[in-house]
Order: sequence, then structure tokens, then C-alpha cells
Amino acid sequence: MLGSVAALFPAPPGLRGRDPEQAVLRHGVTVTGAVLAAAIALAAGFDHGRPGVMQAQTDISWIPALDIRIHLGVDGVSLPLLVLTALLTFLCALYSYYKMPAGGSTPSPKGFVSLLLLLEGGTLASFAVLDLMLFFLAFEMTLIPMYFLINRWGGAERERAAWRFILYTLLGSVVMLLGLLLVGVKGGTFDMVALASDNGAKLTHTTQLIAALALIVGLAVKAPMWPLHSWLPDAHTAAPTVGSVLLAGVLLKMGTYGLVRIVLPMVPEGAHTYAPYLAAFAVVGIIYGSFACLALALPSPTTTLNGGSALFNRSGAGGDLKRLIAYSSVGHMGFVLLGIATLTPTGVNGALFANIAHGLITGLLFFLVGALKDRSGTTDLDQLSGISGAALYGRAPRLGGLLAFGAVASLGLPGLAGFWGEMLAMFGAFEPADGLSRPAYLTYMALAGFGTLLTAAYMLIVVRRVCMGDHPVEPGAEHGAPRPALADVHGYEFAAWSPLVALTVLAGLWPAALLGLTDPAVQQLLAGGN
Repeated sequence: MLGSVAALFPAPPGLRGRDPEQAVLRHGVTVTGAVLAAAIALAAGFDHGRPGVMQAQTDISWIPALDIRIHLGVDGVSLPLLVLTALLTFLCALYSYYKMPAGGSTPSPKGFVSLLLLLEGGTLASFAVLDLMLFFLAFEMTLIPMYFLINRWGGAERERAAWRFILYTLLGSVVMLLGLLLVGVKGGTFDMVALASDNGAKLTHTTQLIAALALIVGLAVKAPMWPLHSWLPDAHTAAPTVGSVLLAGVLLKMGTYGLVRIVLPMVPEGAHTYAPYLAAFAVVGIIYGSFACLALALPSPTTTLNGGSALFNRSGAGGDLKRLIAYSSVGHMGFVLLGIATLTPTGVNGALFANIAHGLITGLLFFLVGALKDRSGTTDLDQLSGISGAALYGRAPRLGGLLAFGAVASLGLPGLAGFWGEMLAMFGAFEPADGLSRPAYLTYMALAGFGTLLTAAYMLIVVRRVCMGDHPVEPGAEHGAPRPALADVHGYEFAAWSPLVALTVLAGLWPAALLGLTDPAVQQLLAGGN
């Protein structure tokens, strides 16, 4: 946050270099790099033998009259999210140093870097604070910078998308605040550790039902849960590349993190009551998101060839690859919500694993789509796969290989990060918590399994169309002319993307590294311990 303020001031004479604009972008890389180093140091100093215990705590009185404290800490649930946030923000700052978003008529690198750092500060705070009111303030602090990143540096329809984003998320935040106040006032404290230890003992059944409903609805907007998801595709489609990466990679995780950190341990009776409905909405989101992606991935029915050039009936977001990945997030986050709704250690661990996997894989995919748009000038699938389209395997094989890697990781190929979270979420649905209807959850598991098949279908269609090309040809049409070269992966792109690829493989081959952190903390949260 200090770096965000410093970005608005002129650079010292010795640090300006030849270009003041590059100086502020370099400032962004430096600050995010320092934050990443601090996050790695925090992870290295973390006592991995006690991941269920809050560590590195800071507890300072802030507003004594309301018993609101600046209480910070980290356990096995929040540590992976803190490191993921620091990593993705650093990679976005590094990418932007070489490829600053174009934005409006007068894009400001100072404003861009300042907003990026403010967004990182708010997100890190959301995962580290242990006071309900502080959590709400940190949660809100991320909304304003993301609004301006979309509105100022986004693409077509950016103003409309930014307004939808801010209106939906602010409305959800108001509902969430009511739930937080009810829990804090009736529970006698806003301290999240103390409330989790009480396990709802000071709250009546009716209070828990009301608070849980408000919290679930408010957090589900950010998750995003169907049918409260409709702001997401527009926001992703209009956002600049780094905005989409951070929105998918870390901001969506704040909603599901709140469900695990606040709802499950603090209002357990309310969570148990609403869990079957949350699971039902989650499964609908999986199927809905998958069918929406499949509709976007398939060729336009009126695509024709006229004199050797393709004519398309789609424009804007009709068959937009960026929009497709946005809708895939609705499906993938549905697995996270399903895992949480099982109320079992297996399901919740799967949800937390899927959170991290989605951040890595979808972050990589948005980076790749942004690079593809920079090269070809479009993300329309019909154009990318047409006679003059990308055909990445032949024109930019490294870029095509990375896109294919991201696609198969997203569809849950065993051995990559996307597999474990979804599998564990379905395992949790196979044996839900006591008191939940097993036949209903078996139905949810079967529908979620069908969703994985749909995910494989649309992702493989995307790979075939973008990496190989559709090559629509009329009899006798000339189609053998060589296509112009398409720039392959640049050095700065390789630097920004390779950590995501490496971690996707590492998490897929060694899931115990992450599950060993989350499982003891999840056991404590579900048992109401601290």
C-alpha cells in the first residue's frame, strides 16, 4: 500500500532513467517483487508441523469502543492464497513492464501501477486479517482499483462492464456486511479466531440461519455462484490482460475463502441447513458454465466462405475466446463451492486445492489469450480458426503448445493441478457430512462428473480450432498460400508464464505439498478449534 502511494509521486532523479513512464513500471516490478520475496520468506518460516495453528500473528487494538483490532495471522488455509496473490501480481507487473495495457486516450502508467499495488494490498489483507470488520474493509478495498482497471484500461464495452462489476459486488458486500455484523454483535466479538473457537455456541439457531444466508449470498456474488455470476463474463471480456489474470486468479478466491474461514466454523448450523442448496447451485453452475463454453467454442452456424475470405455473423463477444475462459471460471468455481457444501474435510480440502489450481491455470490462459489478441488483433474464435486465422501449431508452435497445455490442465488431466481439486470435491460429495442427504449429493456428484466431460469437449474444440485451424474451403477455392508469420513467445512472456506452468505440473505431481498444509487447518475449522 505504501508502494501504491509512492507510485503517484515523481521518481527520484537517479531512478528516472531515460523514460519516466518506464520508471514507474519498474517501481511496480520492484514493489511486487519485494512482496513476493516476503511471501516466500513467510512460507519458508512457517511451522509446517502445525499448519492448523495461527502463526505470525499481529494483534493491535484499533477501535477499542467497538472492540475492533488489527489482528493478522496465517495458517494452512491462507498461506497458499497469500503466496499465489504475491506471485500473480508480480508476474502481472513484470508483463506490464514490457506490455503496458493501451487503455483509453491518455493511459497513465502512474495510475495503473498505483491501482495494481492497491489491489494487491487489499487482496493480501483479505487473506491475512482475523477481524470481521477488517475483513470487510479489505474486501471492499479490492473493488475500487479493479473497477478503474477495467474502466480505464479495458477494451470494448469497458464502461458497462466496470459498472456491472462494481454494482453487483457492492450489493453483495452490503448483504455480507449485515451477516458479519450479526455474527460479531451476537457473538460478543469481531475476532475471527475466537468466533471460530466458539463454533456458534453464543448464536441461536435463528441467528445462525439469518447470518449464514446473508454471508453466503454476499460471498457467492464474488465466488461467483450461479445465478449471481452474470457480471463476470463482461468484466473478463472487457478487462485488460493483467486485470483478467488477477480477477480470475485471486479476486474470485476471496468469496470461497470467506465461506471456509467465516461461514463453516462460525455459523455451523446455518451452514448445515443451506449446504444442500449451495451444492445444488454449484452443480447448476458447473453444467451451465460448461454448456455456455461449448456454445462459444463451436463454429458459428452461418460462417461461410466468399471469394476465399470468411464471413462471420459473430462480433464482439459472440464467439470470444476470452469470454469462453470467463464462463469456464463459473464451472470451475462450481467445483469449489460443491466441495465446501459437502462440509467434509475431503471436500473442503478439494475446494481449497481447486482454488489454487484455478488461479494458476486460468491465470496462464488469460495471459495466453491476451498475447494472442496482441498478435492477431482479435479473440473471435471464428476468425482465429478461419482461413487466415491463427493455426498456432504451424505459425507459433510454442504459443500453441502453451495454449494446449493450459487447456488440458483446465479440463482436469491427471498429473496436472486441475485434476486433484475437482476429484476431491466429488469424493466429498460421495460421502457428505452427517445429516446431509446422500442420494442428493450422489446426484450432484454425477452431474459434476458430467460437467468434467463437457469441459473436456469444449477445451479440446478450442485447441483444435485455434491451434490447428478449421480451414473452411469451398470446392476449387485456393487455400495453399503461405500465411504471414506470427510472433512466437517473447522472452518477457516466457518469464511471466513459466512459473505458472511449473507450479501447475508440480501441484499435479505432488499434491501432498498443498494438502499437507490445508488439511490440519480444515480439520480445526470444521471442529471449531483454533
